[in-house]
Amino acid sequence: MIFSIKTSTPEKQRSACAVVGVYESRSLSGVAKHIDELTGGALRTRLRKKDLTGKQSQTAMLYDPPGLNAQRLLLVGCGKKEDLDLAGYRKVCGTAAAALIDSGCRDAAMWLLDLEVKAADVAAKARHLVEAMEDACYRFDEMKSSNNEDPKLQRITVNAAGRDELEASGPALAAGVAVGAGKKLARDLANLPGNVCTPEYLAQQARQLQQSHGFKTRVLEKKDMGRLKMGALLSVARGSRQPPKLIVMEYHGGKRGAPPIALVGKGLTFDAGGISIKPAANMDEMKYDMCGAASVFGAMVAAAELKLPINVVGVVPSSENLPDGDANKPGDIVTTMSGKTVEVLNTDAEGRLILCDALTYTEKYNPAVVIDIATLTGACVIALGSLASGLMANDQSLADELLAAGEASLDRAWQLPLWQEYQPQLDSNFADMANIGGREAGAITAGCFLSRFTESFKWAHLDIAGTAWKGGKEKGATGRVVPILTQYLIGRSRRDPA
Repeated sequence: MIFSIKTSTPEKQRSACAVVGVYESRSLSGVAKHIDELTGGALRTRLRKKDLTGKQSQTAMLYDPPGLNAQRLLLVGCGKKEDLDLAGYRKVCGTAAAALIDSGCRDAAMWLLDLEVKAADVAAKARHLVEAMEDACYRFDEMKSSNNEDPKLQRITVNAAGRDELEASGPALAAGVAVGAGKKLARDLANLPGNVCTPEYLAQQARQLQQSHGFKTRVLEKKDMGRLKMGALLSVARGSRQPPKLIVMEYHGGKRGAPPIALVGKGLTFDAGGISIKPAANMDEMKYDMCGAASVFGAMVAAAELKLPINVVGVVPSSENLPDGDANKPGDIVTTMSGKTVEVLNTDAEGRLILCDALTYTEKYNPAVVIDIATLTGACVIALGSLASGLMANDQSLADELLAAGEASLDRAWQLPLWQEYQPQLDSNFADMANIGGREAGAITAGCFLSRFTESFKWAHLDIAGTAWKGGKEKGATGRVVPILTQYLIGRSRRDPA
């Protein structure tokens, strides 16, 4: 979908459909009042029919509205005016997108920047309008023999009140478009089945991004990992016929040699649990165990689309975790790239094994900060549900920046403690550490495990097991945490461009 922003008036803006907001109790927004006058009271006449009261998720379509250069006029319920916040505003925009798709419109003129949204300026409204509409328009039918017809909606014009609004909203709209592109890529990769999206497939996608976005891409093969003594990563891959890959993508938008922001994404393209095999129910969803990797791909694309003046490196350890005669066994001891040894008490705690070697590898870039992203623990889902990603960090300033980025992007995270007192749960009688710490505080002890490989740099960990996908009827990848990562990168580029 193509988004543009301009200053115009409803009587001059030609479109297939104009979109305005109506508050609860049939109260019109500022632009809606103007359009009501242009149409000789058509809006209030429709509202008197009581099929639209202004509650959220309500819509009404008027055809051939007099006085407008639009073929249709869509009224969208916004709820109580005093209660409308940014999350509610996104719902309004998503509802509008769904109605426009149902109508068959190819283009629309949006008059929603005039809505009063608590604690949100016009730039925030512009960005979230784009992101919400992109989310609503997303479809994944690549694997169907007869693809559903793509939504006809192709072009959206966002209307600003004047030059000041136009100048404030333009960069924000571009950010929304970039996040939308990143989220789409992340969702497409994650929604593919495990027999298609293999480690080699992810490597191919990285090579394509080298061509399309100018990344410097390198793919380390099994023999390369062997030379680097990545015993933890290689141990996870032993049960699969798919060879592992360590995918490295470098975006150079900053000064040559400036320390990069490193994003490390867990890329388990399918996780059956290995010898500690998972229950059969819902095991199909384990194709989503590479959503951390997908979010790295998406954030890298968003940074490139925005031409951010920073350096970013994406590191993706990718493998499958399957049972096999050569697979990891409970009780096996592996030696990581760092030289530390790990007793594998549970082969289904494999994500931390591939991440620890990737984190050690990332040291070679002398990174400014490192953020790893992983669908790591079911314990995080129990703790936080699907609303917030779990955040742990060895540097509070980094944690604070990510929390702020989550609030701004509405892709929230919640910080969990990483106290030293949790570390003894990983004690092993036979190795430097065990790969699990028992039932208590499972998400935290997973973070504690990773922290043992991050002592030489500032590091944060995002556990996205609860936020990366939806189950049930709406099964599919969400594209989180591309927004929070992109917002963090935008903030870093403004604060201290490389």
